[in-house]
Amino acid sequence: MKIEMGTDFPAYFEAAYPEEFDLFSHFEVGAGIPSVLFAITTWKENGQPNVCLHAWSSFHGDPQGFFAVMGNLYMHTHTFANIKRAQVFGMNFLPLCYYDALVKTIHHNEMETDELMVAGLHFEKARTVHAPMIEEAFLQMECTLKDIQDLSGAGQAAMVIGEVVHLAVSDEYATGYAPRYGKDGFMLLVPAPQDLVTGKPQQSAIATVHIEKYD
Repeated sequence: MKIEMGTDFPAYFEAAYPEEFDLFSHFEVGAGIPSVLFAITTWKENGQPNVCLHAWSSFHGDPQGFFAVMGNLYMHTHTFANIKRAQVFGMNFLPLCYYDALVKTIHHNEMETDELMVAGLHFEKARTVHAPMIEEAFLQMECTLKDIQDLSGAGQAAMVIGEVVHLAVSDEYATGYAPRYGKDGFMLLVPAPQDLVTGKPQQSAIATVHIEKYD
């Protein structure tokens, strides 16, 4: 047996917080699909560094280009405005030990705030684009803006596609699986999987990658 749902909001779903289903589709918590967490970095219009902890993305391409497809980037944010204005941004992948530091930038993100300083992280100049980078990141990608699409047409969240023009990997992460995949490597967001029987909300989780099999 399968529990099914359609586009109509399930009336028995309870929200984890008041605005949850104003921000997210019920399919988000119905599916609970994990995605990699990383920090988008841009310059605010006043020259202060902006940090945005983000997930809901995929990374792929062909010999003509490699692309970061970032879903669900809210259009009211500094990050969206900065990317649209500057046409460039940085992507920084940090291990789980930096999660709490990155969360601080969610709560302290005023226009005049240096969000790298808030997080206790260090600035590094991008090599090819005008964007701040995070020194502590084990993987950095510098991107130019390729496209923006408002998939729902609601003016709320956009899919932002960046073309990767430069990549940097820390030496200790450059030789294979370890430590890139494990507790010191990529962290993933697990969107709170709704209890599909009772409709009760659950907590989101942060995960790391554990290799089960080599193919």
